[in-house]
Amino acid sequence: MSATPAWMNDTIASAEQIRQLVEEPHEAIVKKTVSVIEDHVENYLKLSPLFFLATSNGSRRADVTPRGDKPGFVKVLDERHLAFPDRPGNRRTDSLLNIIENPQVGMIFLIPGFDEVLRINGRAVITRNEAFIESQQWTGKTTGMAVVVETEEIFIHCPRAFKQSGVWKAEQWISKEDHPSAIDMYHAHLRMNGYEF
Repeated sequence: MSATPAWMNDTIASAEQIRQLVEEPHEAIVKKTVSVIEDHVENYLKLSPLFFLATSNGSRRADVTPRGDKPGFVKVLDERHLAFPDRPGNRRTDSLLNIIENPQVGMIFLIPGFDEVLRINGRAVITRNEAFIESQQWTGKTTGMAVVVETEEIFIHCPRAFKQSGVWKAEQWISKEDHPSAIDMYHAHLRMNGYEF
């Protein structure tokens, strides 16, 4: 029988324990959260070509997936609703299946070269209304579905993570020769699961 890992001996299990280590946030940090898509938020969305969508199913199993397209592909419908197209992909549809079970979603929007990210949390529904999808004038093929999110929390997030990672600094990028091989990883995982190819 293997020994219990050291990290298992002192885990955090309550909000009180967290607050013993991290103080309450400043009032301005709490009050920066809004629920409506005002002009600054709309402008950010118009410039963003990429966001990460967090969902979870009814069993609370979480998933995060990137969604990218031309800047402005996420459309503002009104002050509380935004929409984005579902594009053909690998057909796993993890996010859509999760939304059916649990409509709560989280999104992190990025603008290349800009360190601050925009965070939006809300409730999502999936529509297949052809007239609505056509009215959004999304170029390219969709699955015939779009996701509409009712916003509940919107706030700009500090630049610390991007500044510390240096993700936008080309001089810190690793060379293409050092990139992990996606195809090797894909094949290794297939073999682990007994898939023959």
